[in-house]
Amino acid sequence: MKTTILGLRTTIYQVEDINSAKEWYAKVFEVQPYFDEPFYVGFDIGGYELGLQPEEKPSKDKTESVVAYWGVEDIHAVFNRFVTLGALEYEQPQDVGGDIIVAKLKDPWGNIIGLIYNPHFKVS
Repeated sequence: MKTTILGLRTTIYQVEDINSAKEWYAKVFEVQPYFDEPFYVGFDIGGYELGLQPEEKPSKDKTESVVAYWGVEDIHAVFNRFVTLGALEYEQPQDVGGDIIVAKLKDPWGNIIGLIYNPHFKVS
């Protein structure tokens, strides 16, 4: 039995209105969902899954215990585009050393979206 971890596969955001969230995420990530049901909407974002699920108890005050960072090539352009499309600035892009730049935004439902530019990370 192999026990090799293959890496992260899915990030799920819980949202109050799954239909509005589906439209918003399709617009900001520039991709249509490949799976679209009332209980789950799935997007293929560069080979990784972004999932949306309806929230049982809607809240815009989401905890920041875990943040998934989506890799980008031009973090400033993507950050500004997300803000233009309705995301709230949470942490401006900042260099954290080694030419790595990270930023955080909140979607209209309060979920934290991380962005990262990391020239050292290559997906195999």
